[in-house]
Amino acid sequence: MEQEHVKEEIKQIYRAHYNDVYKFLVAFTNTRNESEDLTQEVFIRLFKSLPKFKGESHLKTWIFSIARHVAIDHSKKCRRQQLVSDIVLKFMPSKEKTTEELVEAKEEIDTVYASLKKFKYEYRMVIILRGIQEFSVKETAQIMNWSESKVKVNYHRALKQLKQELQSDTSLVSERWV
Repeated sequence: MEQEHVKEEIKQIYRAHYNDVYKFLVAFTNTRNESEDLTQEVFIRLFKSLPKFKGESHLKTWIFSIARHVAIDHSKKCRRQQLVSDIVLKFMPSKEKTTEELVEAKEEIDTVYASLKKFKYEYRMVIILRGIQEFSVKETAQIMNWSESKVKVNYHRALKQLKQELQSDTSLVSERWV
């Protein structure tokens, strides 16, 4: 009976967090296939270490901390650090938008991600977590194992650098990104 309860809990955790972890890893790896594999790795690590979870943070924050470590391990293994230009999953098509508007939005996103590829690791991570995944300062600090002030400073600096990168295309310098 206990084993059935544990299996059901695992299924619920997986269903509740799979898409968010997958999107995070897509943004980090630049490929869907690798992201699927890495997402599976995150949940394997999660379930192996679930008995160690103390509840000192939200479960989602802990899962993203594991995802961060999986991404770092993957980056070291492949000896590359890159971000994805495909963030369409984050911006689902709206019936009110024309095809042209959707194409323009996709191009803007691609330009932003192309700029982010040039950033150092810490700046990319803080922009992904704060600006794209919309984690709070506190949650980002827990995931990155930083102080909240370091998150704020790095996020500010990363946004400043992003604004400078995008300055040549003034249509992209909007409140969404900077």
